[in-house]
This record gives sequence, C-alpha cells and structure tokens, in this order.
Amino acid sequence: MSRPSSAGGAGGGLGAGKAGGNKHGGSGGAAAAAAAAVASAAGVSGSVAGSGSVPAAAVALPAPALPGQSAELTALFECPVCFDYVLPPILQCQAGHLVCNQCRQKLSCCPTCRGPLTPSIRNLAMEKVASTLPFPCKYASAGCLLSLHHSEKPEHEEVCEFRPYTCPCPGASCKWQGSLEAVMPHLMHAHKSITTLQGEDIVFLATDINLPGAVDWVMMQSCFGHHFMLVLEKQEKYEGHQQFFAIVLLIGTRKQAENFAYRLELNGNRRRLTWEATPRSIHDGVAAAIMNSDCLVFDTSIAHLFADNGNLGINVTISMC
Repeated sequence: MSRPSSAGGAGGGLGAGKAGGNKHGGSGGAAAAAAAAVASAAGVSGSVAGSGSVPAAAVALPAPALPGQSAELTALFECPVCFDYVLPPILQCQAGHLVCNQCRQKLSCCPTCRGPLTPSIRNLAMEKVASTLPFPCKYASAGCLLSLHHSEKPEHEEVCEFRPYTCPCPGASCKWQGSLEAVMPHLMHAHKSITTLQGEDIVFLATDINLPGAVDWVMMQSCFGHHFMLVLEKQEKYEGHQQFFAIVLLIGTRKQAENFAYRLELNGNRRRLTWEATPRSIHDGVAAAIMNSDCLVFDTSIAHLFADNGNLGINVTISMC
C-alpha cells in the first residue's frame, strides 16, 4: 500500500563589455599562449614565400590543434575556482585572467590577482581559440570519453550517462546525489516508508486520493533482478484542472530501460483504462514525462470511476522485451 509521500508542490543576459584586449592593450597571458600554440599548430611563420606578400589577416585564422596540443590548450581554459572550463562568452578581469561565468557571478574580485571583475571585458581572442578545440565532458573522471565542441558540451552534459544520479523520489526535499549503485541503499536508508513489492505483476494501491493540493505516491517493485519505482502524482497542470500522472522508472540506465516494458491498468465497474510504455531511467525523472504527458494521464473524475472509498488500485505489470 502506498501512502502519500508529500503534500507539497510536486517537482516539477550577457554582460556588455569591450571586445577583445584589456586596458593594458593585450588579452592576457592565457590568450597570448593560446594564440602562439594555435599559430604553431597552423604552421604560421613571420614571412610567407611566394610571388606576392600575404596580409597578416590571411594567416591569423585559427586552425584545429593537433592532438598533443589540444590538452595543452584546453588546460588554459580551466577555471581557477571550479576547475571546469571557461567557455564562450569569455570574460576576463582587467589583468587578463579568466574565470567561468558561473563562478564569476559569485565573486567580488578576480580569484587570481584580486583585481576588479568590472567592467566586463570580452576576450574574443580566447573565444576564437575555444572554437577550434574539443573539450572533455565534465564527467570524464566518472568514465565519459567524449570530447565536444563548446557549443555541444552543455546539452550533452544534461543527459550524460556518467553524470551523478539524484534521488528519484518526487519533490525537491531530498538533495542526495551519488552513483547508480548507491541509489537503492540511499532509498532504503533515507526513505524507509516506501514499500517494496516482489514480482512482475502487482497492485499499486494509492490511498486518500482525495487529499487537496499536489500529492505524490511512491512504491518500489522488484523483478527480473532490477528495481522499479512506481510514481503517481496529482497536480494542477492546468489552472483549476487537477490531473493524475502515473509512470514507472527503472533504477538503472537508459540502455537497461530499453530491455523492459510496463503496463498500467485501471480496472473496475466494467471499465478499463490501460497505458503501455518503456520505463524511463531515473536519470530522466518524471518531470519531463509529465510535461509531455508521456505517461498514464487521467483527471479526478476518471479517478473516481475506479476508486474505492478514496483508494485507487493500479495494476502494474513489468515484462522483458
């Protein structure tokens, strides 16, 4: 039997600056080193043999760095505070030192020279160099082997399989993060009220579905050597219109989730409502599924057709594909 686990809400501009250079007429030591390394990679020299002279601009375009030089260049983009990479738009202090935009918002002075961070000075030279480099995923230490263009890096890291897992319980009260292997021990220790049922065919009983406001019910199901989280949420997705959202999550990766299918079924009073789908990984959570209605969705009037004294039973069947 699943009791409501919460009655609270269910979870669900660039600074203008000077272009290039600093007040001392340069873009800082990092930019100079980066420019020199890129020039070396491109084979640029002080003079060009041939019948005519070549304008300086014609040989100043950055070329892709060689593999051995990429590591040296990307190291120049390390933020001195969080050690992640400083990516475009790149801002520097008046002495040319870099800090990432996330850390910059929390600082009152440059962490390298203690000089002022304002006014904002855009370092276009370093931005050009950054556009020629592959940057490792921020979860490389956890096993991700991808290196990406800086414009692709944030989107990948949002869905990277190696990013830490967060607590899959609905709501925002638990801030736990950890490895996949640590998820079940965390749930057993910190969320002891969650019931676990064994078998591929169970009944998920949600009690007191008439409680006002946003409510969620959670239950665990164990079968086929894996653990699944069953979630039923009631929330007001549209003003004045309360709806129920039911979904199954796998305590596992997206690739593992593709090996299973689940069926949710409301049954009673000569009526039947069924939803079949592939379970989502807990990496994806329930918020996106609810936003896109990619789950079993029904309103309160439908719920009352199947409920018995304010309790709603949902038949849950897990199968292997």
